[in-house]
Amino acid sequence: MTAYAIARLQDVTMGPEIVEYLESIDATLAPYCGHYLIHGGATEVLEGNWQGDTIMLSFPSLEQARAWYHSEAYRRILPLRTANAVGDVILVEGVPEGHRGIDILG
Repeated sequence: MTAYAIARLQDVTMGPEIVEYLESIDATLAPYCGHYLIHGGATEVLEGNWQGDTIMLSFPSLEQARAWYHSEAYRRILPLRTANAVGDVILVEGVPEGHRGIDILG
């Protein structure tokens, strides 16, 4: 089942390290069939206090998303981001096509 890596990044310091991270990340995604769905686009806050840039990556499965995040290639570039941005990152499994809200009840 499709899975997603979702990040909300704040206080991003644009500089050489973030540029290197952005130039390198696509190659780390490719072996796990990961790709961008959202990359910091315009955000309209309807409820709450959502701040920062939203990034959403899609993977064919939670296992592939997890394998990407823990891969040697990604771990090598991760400090380039974490040293230059504050944020939250999660992995979450999607739902099957046709899922309805009531489906979580049983």
